[in-house]
Amino acid sequence: MGDITVRRVYDSPEPGDGVRVLVDRLWPRGVSKERAAIDEWLKEVAPSGELRTWYHKDAARYAEFDARYRRELEAGAATQAFAHLCELAAGGPVTLVTSVKSVEASHVPTLVGLLEHDASARDPQGGGP
Repeated sequence: MGDITVRRVYDSPEPGDGVRVLVDRLWPRGVSKERAAIDEWLKEVAPSGELRTWYHKDAARYAEFDARYRRELEAGAATQAFAHLCELAAGGPVTLVTSVKSVEASHVPTLVGLLEHDASARDPQGGGP
């Protein structure tokens, strides 16, 4: 598995970013496609609007948000989009790009954790070829 990096869309791209994937449902306000330098936009891996609204009413619900978000990733278009994200991460460095203000309290740590879990399942020894 390649490295997984997280950057806010407002930060400048770095040479080692690899594939830059926007993981938000909505395009970031005020950011041009050129400035964002996004290779892929996987909006389906972002939490549903309903889940986001529920969570933003009370940020203390993070544990329940995380559990509900994981269930969302196991259904419909989210499953296919997440599988594609896993393939990208298996192929080399990936940067998850987001516009959220507080990355630590968002869906992004869940995605990183699931990607890391997928990588360890693919290579249980943790070693390469």
